[in-house]
Amino acid sequence: MDGLRVVTEGTYLDGTFGRGGHARGVLEKLGPGGRLLLMDKDPEAIAVAEREFGADPRVSIRRGSFAALADWDRTSSGLDGVLLDLGVSSPQLDVAERGFSFGKDGPLDMRMDPDSGESAAQWLAHADERDIADVLWTYGEERQSRRIARAIVARRAEQPITRTAQLAEIIASAAPRGDSKIHPATRSFQAIRIFINRELADLELGLDAAYARLKVGGRLAVISFHSLEDRIVKRFIAAHAKAPAGNRRLPVAQPFVPTLAEIGGAQKADSAALAANPRARSAVLRVAERLGTAAPAVST
Repeated sequence: MDGLRVVTEGTYLDGTFGRGGHARGVLEKLGPGGRLLLMDKDPEAIAVAEREFGADPRVSIRRGSFAALADWDRTSSGLDGVLLDLGVSSPQLDVAERGFSFGKDGPLDMRMDPDSGESAAQWLAHADERDIADVLWTYGEERQSRRIARAIVARRAEQPITRTAQLAEIIASAAPRGDSKIHPATRSFQAIRIFINRELADLELGLDAAYARLKVGGRLAVISFHSLEDRIVKRFIAAHAKAPAGNRRLPVAQPFVPTLAEIGGAQKADSAALAANPRARSAVLRVAERLGTAAPAVST
């Protein structure tokens, strides 16, 4: 909330509504002329938003990915702040039927939008062994990716893999972690979820869209939960805030004009926040402010 620096008559977009924790925080600071735009892929999240905030005249709600926030006409007049809280939400993890958790047996789905695209089970049923290994390595940094992929392909030849408990057992058998406190399926489940939901591609598109819609002085606040997300956010801010390294062999380029200013660097949860929410232990917040140079237009 400090990073967003909410002004009472401003217009803000929460691109990952979840269950509304950040939305409530913004609304508490908005006056009657303020506006809050809410987005989420998840129909269950949108149902909560409609129920809890639909009657508030300051609030507008749209189901969809924040990657397309610039396509929403409500953003066309500019935004004073954009908040993105990345990754899977606690309600999604806690409900076995959504298929995100290796700790709760349920259908192997993993889609944030259950009405769009393939489920994890559908993809694993036909994906090439090499493609599975590439996903586990690229999005989960899983060192045993090839061994796990081989085990998945072998097991699906015997029976369909349709449950989270099935997949978790296959991974644990293929790549046991010994004395490690981290469940063997952690990285693989993360990787498959990121791939199924196009999370990194959506993040890159969403950052560009937010940049284009931010007013001068507007703030971008992004919470990441693993290094792949945070690296994208860090590089995006740096590309607009810092001059690229020079090369004496090339002609002198035009002077660099920063259009974002990084605010505070990488920030992590303190002990009080961790006591209230242990899942915040891997969260990294980065905040940037839009500087006074017009951004390129985004086609809609």
